[in-house]
Amino acid sequence: MHLVDFILCIETGTNTCSVALGQNGKVIDIEESHDINNNHAKNLTLFIDSILKRQGLKAKDLGAVCVGKGPGSYTGLRIGVSVAKGICYGAGIPLLAVGSLQAMAQGARDMIKNEQDIPALLCPMIDARRMEVYTQLFSVNAIPITEVEAKILNADSFSDHLLNNKILFFGDGSEKVKDLIISPNASFLDGFSPSARFMLGLAERMYNQNLFEDVAYFEPFYLKNFVATIAKNKVLGQK
Repeated sequence: MHLVDFILCIETGTNTCSVALGQNGKVIDIEESHDINNNHAKNLTLFIDSILKRQGLKAKDLGAVCVGKGPGSYTGLRIGVSVAKGICYGAGIPLLAVGSLQAMAQGARDMIKNEQDIPALLCPMIDARRMEVYTQLFSVNAIPITEVEAKILNADSFSDHLLNNKILFFGDGSEKVKDLIISPNASFLDGFSPSARFMLGLAERMYNQNLFEDVAYFEPFYLKNFVATIAKNKVLGQK
């Protein structure tokens, strides 16, 4: 099947709020913010509206909406999925969902220009607070090698894989492991941020295979249960 439909990609599982419009393997338009003080609830709809207006499109002109399904921020994922489902339901178009870590792996692979610099394995990491990250190992072609996990980092993390493989670590969670892992087979891609543009290739393949989600029942992949936190002054009864 020759893809001619527009796909709108949405990624909100981290501090990044990113929206990209693609067609036939090319990103046509993109808006994103990597602000640590994110406001996804406000920015996401503004980004989508801006892109559609610039391109002279309405939601019904899209072939599908693809959303990053996680793992990642509970609140961020819920915002992205809720908006994506709302567009799909209102416009009567299908919903796609790709793993956020796999999209990151695809993005890192695309950024490596020198073939000699390509490692054996790709390891995206999303910060999960303290010394924990959401992570997964991928081949150089962004094919999953291990399952997604919430991993508590220590000096022995990935030691088995590092014995015989060069691994590229990247994402905001990778900063935690820089001082822990001293293997010569470990390298780091600094300044890497998730982006909706990395989702397009994966989204198009799923679209062509009709691998759609149920708009009514689809839920993000949180990996861990949401735990609400209470400010210290509330615990102490202060105002």
